Amino acid sequence: MSATVERATADGVDLPAPPPERPATHGEPPAIRAGMPEWLPRAMVLGLALLGCFQLVGWAFDRLVGLLLNVLIAFFLALAMEPAVDWLAARGVRRGAGTGLVFLGVATAVAGFLAALGSVLADQVTLIADNLPAYVDHLVRQVNATFHTRLDAERVRAGVLHSDWLREYVQRNADSVWGLSATVLGGVFQLLTVALFAFYLTADGPRLRRALCSVLPPARQAEVLRAWEIAVAKTGGYLYSRGLMALVSALAHYVFLELLGVPYAPALAVWVGVVSQFVPTVGTYLAGALPVLLAFTVDPWSAVWVICFVVLYQQFENYVLQPRVTAMTVDIHPAVAFGSVIAGTALMGVVGALIAVPATATLQGFLGAYVKRYDVTDPRVHGRPRRSGRPEGRRARRWNSSPDSP
Repeated sequence: MSATVERATADGVDLPAPPPERPATHGEPPAIRAGMPEWLPRAMVLGLALLGCFQLVGWAFDRLVGLLLNVLIAFFLALAMEPAVDWLAARGVRRGAGTGLVFLGVATAVAGFLAALGSVLADQVTLIADNLPAYVDHLVRQVNATFHTRLDAERVRAGVLHSDWLREYVQRNADSVWGLSATVLGGVFQLLTVALFAFYLTADGPRLRRALCSVLPPARQAEVLRAWEIAVAKTGGYLYSRGLMALVSALAHYVFLELLGVPYAPALAVWVGVVSQFVPTVGTYLAGALPVLLAFTVDPWSAVWVICFVVLYQQFENYVLQPRVTAMTVDIHPAVAFGSVIAGTALMGVVGALIAVPATATLQGFLGAYVKRYDVTDPRVHGRPRRSGRPEGRRARRWNSSPDSP
């Protein structure tokens, strides 16, 4: 560098003075020497604010998840009842009064079902309590005859009825009466909440749609209204078809149980019809268990005949009745319905299991309305092999008839 400066000075060229050299700082990176960027404090504050908002939203969602589930159930109930309310409104009934009439009909049906089931359970509990000593004596005789023992029926009965574990069990349940009462009151309050939301969503359905569409452009308004109509048609169609099949199932089982002489045939028929249609996946097995048990108390062969009838009627319903009923309302493949119930149970428990099939029917209606479909002409889709231009048999015959063939 000094040689270059000396040569330039000898040639008469003035060069600018070189910049002063900064003293070297050992171990200090250049970025730190330059100072903190101006955007870093703002980014840190923004990140902390977003984290606080996320925590606040999560806390609020945890507190309101019960209310949101109630609103979701009420929304599907409103979708199911809106066709009946629209039918009454088209015949001059005011929408609020029509909604009240539909609610009254649903409440009457539910109350009748619970009353019938409650009468069966109360009578059976009373019968078991009255006949418990006789059951114990019969059990002791069977044990003595089978295992050649000498058990005293009086001592066994006294030990069962006056045992310490039974007394402790009764006391423990008596101590939990307040907890049971609180649970019942909570369930009643939740039921009233769902009913109130469903009533307002049904009665003010047109006003709610107008309020929702008023903030959207005209093109979006048409899409929202079309989606709403599909949801109403699919949800209502699914529930009405299930109600019709429940009525047919109840009538068929009532006639059969009356012919066998099974007690409480009307209540059992209503139980089978409702549970088998409205409880997903396991409804058929739960519905058939109670009539089988009561028929077994009359005659073991009656229980066998009830099992046979339940199985045969299930096949008739699956292959004859259900395709004809759902063809007019909504048709869902059984595998899709089963998968939707499993997914709904995993996401929202019992509530998800109950609304899974109507939600799947609505989604299927959306796909059918918005997804364009094409005809499939390839025969392999229908299970037939694809033929080439020259059949295999003809080529084989030509090969066998060639001069070089043996």
